[in-house]
Amino acid sequence: MSSVHRSRKKKKVVAISATISHGTVVTDPKSNAQNPAFPLAAFFWPARKSTSQWIILPLTLMVVGLFRWVVGFWGFSGFQTPPMHGDFEAQRHWMEITAHLPISQWYFYDLQYWGLDYPPLTAYHSWLLGKIGSWIQPEGFALHTSRGFEDHLLKLYMRSTVLVSEYLVYVPAAVIFNRRLARMRGVSAWESSIVLVATLMQPATILIDHAHFQYNTVMLGFVLASMSSVLAGRYLWSCVFFVFALCFKQMALYFAPAIFAYLLGSCLLPRFNVLRFVFLALVTALSFAIAFAPLLLGSVYEYVKEPSLAVGLEPPALLSVIPARIDPKSWSYHLFLELAQSIHRIFPFARGIFEDKVANLWCCVHTIHKLNTYPIPILQRVSLSATLISILPACMTISLFPRKELLPWAMASSAWGFFLCSFQVHEKSILLPLLPMTVLLGSEGGLGPEMRAWIGWANMLGTWTLFPLLKRDELRLPYAVLTLLWAYLLSLPPASWTLYTPSGNDLAAPTKLLHLAFYAAMLIWHVLEAFVVTPSGKPDLWVVINALIGAAGFGVCWLWCTWQLILRSGVLEDYFGVRIRLEKQDLGKDKRSIKKSL
Repeated sequence: MSSVHRSRKKKKVVAISATISHGTVVTDPKSNAQNPAFPLAAFFWPARKSTSQWIILPLTLMVVGLFRWVVGFWGFSGFQTPPMHGDFEAQRHWMEITAHLPISQWYFYDLQYWGLDYPPLTAYHSWLLGKIGSWIQPEGFALHTSRGFEDHLLKLYMRSTVLVSEYLVYVPAAVIFNRRLARMRGVSAWESSIVLVATLMQPATILIDHAHFQYNTVMLGFVLASMSSVLAGRYLWSCVFFVFALCFKQMALYFAPAIFAYLLGSCLLPRFNVLRFVFLALVTALSFAIAFAPLLLGSVYEYVKEPSLAVGLEPPALLSVIPARIDPKSWSYHLFLELAQSIHRIFPFARGIFEDKVANLWCCVHTIHKLNTYPIPILQRVSLSATLISILPACMTISLFPRKELLPWAMASSAWGFFLCSFQVHEKSILLPLLPMTVLLGSEGGLGPEMRAWIGWANMLGTWTLFPLLKRDELRLPYAVLTLLWAYLLSLPPASWTLYTPSGNDLAAPTKLLHLAFYAAMLIWHVLEAFVVTPSGKPDLWVVINALIGAAGFGVCWLWCTWQLILRSGVLEDYFGVRIRLEKQDLGKDKRSIKKSL
């Protein structure tokens, strides 16, 4: 019996479109010739017509990965600085205790020496890496005896875990979000590739995670996955990914008001959708339950099996808010004990309103009027009030106009509000507001002069405020190389002043003056910090000035993001006319998106 052979159809090669109209190309008025507008576009110029994205993407990921790996050759946080060392030791210590101690002891063990103070997903992540690390190098993760261990093999392993974690979570999320945003806003695949490199080469993220040492990109990857799910209309998955971001690092709360306001608005407009609202609430609660389940159930099982584990554990004050008295010997008591202790560790209000010299509102106020003279509860209330006021414009706007293209603007405004006004802000938290701003390079006109100037200025300023932290870790050279490289690729000061020359008519004069003033201040500060000794009795003078300049600039960033959100929403037009028009246009899309998300 003969069979007819049918040749397999060749897959269609997805080529990068040559349609370019979002700021990557400048046209010579005399010859009508097109040229790249900045160096990063020039690097991709040969691939603008027919090169497959399946060739461009692997090359891109290899190049940005190489930069990350090379940065890891330098020192890390707390290198050879006993007794507490730094963030490198904190992450290693969490791997040590999670790999060797019962799960019920993770949030109680030796809290004075880098006690675990991140949500459960970080603990599970540390447990997995600790188990693998103990198999590769047991002495590097041995309980008690490995404190301060700084062997070269340990450094190699720890650096590798950051890179692998980032390429498993952050990089795929960035690629998918970038492509979805490009398709939604009509950006060509060629320009989308340029934006991906600009996003992955963001200097602040590389310096903090791969030089200073942390795992922020895992949390940021979950945030990008949540944003990407919103663009795809998969709101339930958006809830899942955002809960995972919160359960990896509590700093993701910076985005929570904007995400909540958007999802609430999508339930209320154009008409109240009860089914969507219920499903979103249930999926969110279920996601939190799944994230905390191993910690809580594992702890209850261990306490029931071995009651002596609970001996000597000091219950947190949060446990006293339970109105009913619970028998300390019951399993429910241990369940609430573990939950209360983890929350108590995740939100350390007793530490103070800010830590170190961070470029936010409270550090500026403290420079003039000492805030440590006030009781912490009063500072908490003032901080909460200021934070609510700062995020209110973004939340109100995105809830009244829940359009997908507005979400990054709302998240940026919310994150800037939190960074400037919230309680217990770290300088490394600057990565959060910079993320939604940077991905906006992939929106319509995102690589144009105005957007590139504002987003580039915010990134340069944010990285500059990290310099005092990086200097302590002896990371001056990686800071200089990565910052100047990113500025060169996007044609930004101090590598290029093209955007701010008289011929650069695309930028308004006030914008040019404002940005140039901050760029000049940053350059002058670096000269003074390097060559001028601080006066006697004021050893932190340059650090304080850095924080003051940074806070002023970040305040401008908050104003710009908030203004752009309000402007693009159409709320400044005739309000009722905009509302009716949006309802008519989006009614059919809303029905289809509800079916997809449910």
